[in-house]
Parts: sequence; structure tokens; C-alpha cells
Amino acid sequence: MTGSNDVTGFDTLAIHAGQAPDPTTGAVVPPIYQVSTYKQDGIGGLRGGYEYSRSANPTRTALEECLAALEGGVRGLAFASGMAAEDTLLRTICRPGSHVIIPNDAYGGTYRLFAKVLAAWGVVYEPVPLGDLDVVRAHVRPETVAIWVETPTNPLLGIADISALAELAHGAGAVLVVDNTFASPYLQQPLALGADVVVHSTTKYLGGHSDVVGGALIAADTDLGDRLAYHQNAMGAVAGPFDAWLTLRGIKTLGVRMDRHCANAAKVVSLLERHPRVSRVLYPGLPRHPGHDIAVKQMRAFGGMVSFRLAGGEEAAVRVCERAALFTLGESLGGVESLIEHPGRMTHASAAGSPLQVPGDLVRLSVGIEDAADLLADLEQALA
Repeated sequence: MTGSNDVTGFDTLAIHAGQAPDPTTGAVVPPIYQVSTYKQDGIGGLRGGYEYSRSANPTRTALEECLAALEGGVRGLAFASGMAAEDTLLRTICRPGSHVIIPNDAYGGTYRLFAKVLAAWGVVYEPVPLGDLDVVRAHVRPETVAIWVETPTNPLLGIADISALAELAHGAGAVLVVDNTFASPYLQQPLALGADVVVHSTTKYLGGHSDVVGGALIAADTDLGDRLAYHQNAMGAVAGPFDAWLTLRGIKTLGVRMDRHCANAAKVVSLLERHPRVSRVLYPGLPRHPGHDIAVKQMRAFGGMVSFRLAGGEEAAVRVCERAALFTLGESLGGVESLIEHPGRMTHASAAGSPLQVPGDLVRLSVGIEDAADLLADLEQALA
């Protein structure tokens, strides 16, 4: 069994979907099929559908089936990185002259892909505040092929209404793409809300242990899934078997990890809200957050990512990042360990000087699953 046809509980699917015991040995964990090619039973006689590991690999298949089950999609595809997944998706749905609406606070790597790679290919992108549906509607053109959504956004933690944007996109003949990396499928189900395809950096919460780089696409319908699979094979930036195995291992504990990430983040937010050196806390769990009501509607909880701004400006933000000890200064997010970074000089440096430039006084936290008291004490000394 793959699990998706027999059970519906999220944590059960995370452990069993695509991961039946090995029929030869009974091993309860899928093997790492570290192999490039496969013996064929005659010309054109593929054993289990496998011929060459760029096209398909049994370990990667297990991950892809699990991802599809968790997101409620018909097809999951695993890639070598989140950016490889994004590039494959965009080169599938775009042509020179295509127009894509993106968030006006999109992830820096996504912005770089549009601005420095796809723009040279003739793709037109437009940063738009996705929280304002009237503004989004006003920017839709006949050439618009996709609305690209991050919710929550990276690093400003903005919230977009997935259902409303899906209706808007489909009315214009466009697809709705949702980057679900910050929320993970445990906290948010974009396909059930009308999205056409979900994007993940599986490096983050899905892998969860800062030991693997990967990406994924999950499609809501067979036609788009088949087109993406064709381009995955043709372009070739696939997840290797060991990377797929590590990601599957991480997914098994996604639900319990996310519960702890969210609980710790809520305690961190409470501290930051009271601190005199913090001018603003950005977190969708706060009732005053402009997207709070939508987040309540479409998310199970509010996630482990917290951003905040310092009253002392950019240099104060840099000092806090440098003084933190238990919060490790580093890029990436979603691992069991807590990280701190200065987006303007680190993950979002590529957006400097653009409409997506982030404030210099901003600090981003990826709140891990350590003891909350230790995390709070570290932030207290870093802010002192």
C-alpha cells in the first residue's frame, strides 16, 4: 500500500504513504537505491517502470508519493533544490512574453530567478502586494499565466488569501502557485484551497534537520503533473536517492516537530512584544497582524518563523544577530536548531536596490525545538 488510499490522518500518511515494507526483505524503511541504471526484461520491458535514475528511482518515487499524499495532490515531484523545482515549474508554464505576478516581498532567491534568469528569456514579472485583491486584479493582463504566492512570505511574514487568489487566477485563465515552505503541509493545504501547484524547499521543514538540500512540486491535476514530470526528466535537476531518503526520514516527524516549532515561536513572540528595543514583531499569530484572520482560516497554527524590527535601526539589528549564541547565525530555516539572520545582508541581499528590498532593521528567526527557556534567555542577552 502507498498509504494514501487507506488512511487519511496526516501523521499516518507521513510515516506510511509511498513507504510500504520492502517486499524482498520486509524492511520497514525504503532502501536507498543508489543506482543509475536497471536491468530490462527485454527491449522495452521495464521492470517496475525503471530504466535510468534521472527518469525515476525507487527511493525518489517513495518520496514523491508521500509528498503528493501530504499535500492532497495527484503528482509529486522531487528536485535537487527548491530553486530547481521553481525553475522547472516556470519553464513549464511560461513562454517568452508570459507575465507572472509575484509577491512584493518574495524570497530573494525567487526574485533573483525572475530578475536575473527568466527576464532574459522574455518572462515579465511584476511584484504586487498580494494581500490587496483589488490591486492584484488590477495587475492581471491577458498575458498573465500565473500568480505566484508565498504565504507566509519570507521574511516579512505576510499572509495571502489562497482561496480568493485561486478564484481570481482561474477567472483570468492563469494558474495559482503557492510556495508552502514556511507553513509546510502540516499547517496549510493550498491545493484544497484551490491552488494548482505547490512548491517546497524540502531543505526546510520537510527535511527538518539541516542535512539535506532539496525541492518539490505537487500538482493538483494529472495534466499539469504530467507536463511537470516531462520537464523534470528533460531538465534533469532531480533529487538523488540519498537526499530523497533523508527527506523521507525527516517527514516522518514533521507533525510533532511543527507542534513544537509553533509552541516555541509563540513564547518567543511574547518576549519580543514586551521588549523595549523591539519596535515591531511580524508574526501571523498576533491578532493585530493584518493577515491574522486569513491565517486563522487557512492555517492549523502560525508556524515557527518570526521576524522583528529593532528600534535602533540596521546596526542594532546586526548587533543582535552577532550577539546571539544559542540562535545560530546562519541562512536557511526549518531545522530542529534555532537560527537567526539579517535578511538585508544575507538571504535577501539579491533584492537590494529593488522594489523587494527588505528593511535594514529586520531580524529573522527560525525558532527550533530546543527548550523554550534557553531560547528566551539567549534572546534576552542578545537584545540587552
